[in-house]
Amino acid sequence: MGQFAANATWLQAAMNLSVIQALHDWPFAVWLRSAPLIYPALEAVHIVAIAITFGSLWLVDLRLLGVRLGAMAMIDTRALAGAALPWTLIGFSLAAAAGSLMFLARAGAFIGNSAFLIKILLLFVAATNAGILHSRGPLDARSKATRLQAGFSLLIWIAIIICGRWIAYV
Repeated sequence: MGQFAANATWLQAAMNLSVIQALHDWPFAVWLRSAPLIYPALEAVHIVAIAITFGSLWLVDLRLLGVRLGAMAMIDTRALAGAALPWTLIGFSLAAAAGSLMFLARAGAFIGNSAFLIKILLLFVAATNAGILHSRGPLDARSKATRLQAGFSLLIWIAIIICGRWIAYV
């Protein structure tokens, strides 16, 4: 099965390994992992995009939790959320694109990496949390449910970042 067979896990056993092997052997994936500057550039884009995503979420979530620092105290919560949303979406889109290419380059290694799998699970949890939060209508910092979700969002994203860093070490 190739080099990644040593990384077999219960998840790999449940998956069709030929798909992972095909991704691993695809010439584009080989190029992504072997071109000297491509993979490091993808990592850099991924990190900057995560910073944009988390930074914009951080401001809004802290505001929903009642934090009013400096000039930010004068900005309405809904206005802040509206101004931050495009940055959140741009950052997340870039992070997802770069992360998908990084996965493609090393699918066999990532699919057996527990930190990666937890990170992906947490991304789905974060998306679900955001979907529920925004499905309730305009953001209301006075709502206990909104404040709980804002705090939960911060914790999820911190965990996502930690898992992302651990991918290289587990």
